[in-house]
Amino acid sequence: MERMVRTEQVGGTRELILNAAERLFAERGVYAVSNRRVSEAAQQGNNAAVGYHFGTKADLVRAIARKHSRQIEEARARLLAGVEDPTNIGEWVGCLVRPTTEHLAGLGSPTWFARFCAQAMTDPALRDIMAEESLACPPTLQVLEGLNRCLPDLPADVHVERAVMSRNLIIHTCAERERALADNSSTPRANWHDTATGLIDAVVGLWTAPVTACR
Repeated sequence: MERMVRTEQVGGTRELILNAAERLFAERGVYAVSNRRVSEAAQQGNNAAVGYHFGTKADLVRAIARKHSRQIEEARARLLAGVEDPTNIGEWVGCLVRPTTEHLAGLGSPTWFARFCAQAMTDPALRDIMAEESLACPPTLQVLEGLNRCLPDLPADVHVERAVMSRNLIIHTCAERERALADNSSTPRANWHDTATGLIDAVVGLWTAPVTACR
């Protein structure tokens, strides 16, 4: 019983730290926020609590990403199972976009995850962590494989370039909407579902745009 209580206490402390770190990183940037500040925001008397429970700041970023990934990947797997036309690039892009927007909608308001992702992706080391966490999920890999099969004639260098463009478009569009909602500002779309629809249209257009030869 005592061990169970201790486990629950540790789990509760970790959750408080994760929530505080996600919010602060989203609002101020990852490296602008000290572990001490995260501990204070999580109402931990011990300023070393972050290091004790998570290790480095990079480990904390990874833990935040994993906190959300399970639900997002479950939604992605569900959408994958419903793909009707594997030659339709829009279905694959939808499998990339909608799990994240559905997750953000389900979190209620305010949320910080989209802005956290945008902040983390600005640092090369943290960007690698975010990519590793995403690519470790089989549903995401299946979606990317399906998308690639729809683009057999796209030159390799253009493919890499547009993958980066697509990733940035998805991440920053979600972050901007999340920021606007937190600020009670107007948004171009009424809800996250409609935001996803607009994003899917834009990303499909990006992938299927003509390729102009460089001179």
